[in-house]
Amino acid sequence: MAPDDDARARKAAHEDPDWSRLTGKEVEELVVDLADEGKQSSEIGTILRDQYAVPDVKAATGKKITAIMEENDVDPPVPEDLRNLLARAVNLREHLKENPNDLHNRRGLQQIESKIRKLAKYYKEEGELDREWAYSERTAKMVVE
Repeated sequence: MAPDDDARARKAAHEDPDWSRLTGKEVEELVVDLADEGKQSSEIGTILRDQYAVPDVKAATGKKITAIMEENDVDPPVPEDLRNLLARAVNLREHLKENPNDLHNRRGLQQIESKIRKLAKYYKEEGELDREWAYSERTAKMVVE
């Protein structure tokens, strides 16, 4: 690491900074409220950082955003990374209906669907996803909408 890289690197934050105005309980309430509005965990983190000056939810509360959402039963039925892949697959499938000869994106869809299957297998093993859940064009549309 170059000497000037050190100055730009994010310091390990193990405690809430002094300038943060919200308590851990208030941050947790905000996370639950934003999740109730349908926000994903990444969106919640961005909103808390930009609008409420909370640089690190884990430093403020001692828990990750997803853990707070799980504790309060506002976690999404499908993990965020899997949902994002499903949305990409749905969008690409719609594109391929209009452009059936787009071989480059057809291959891209195959790669995305492969990632979906691998990730679904992992989440089934971890208990995050129902064992009966299976990827299909229909289930992808249902999850995304």
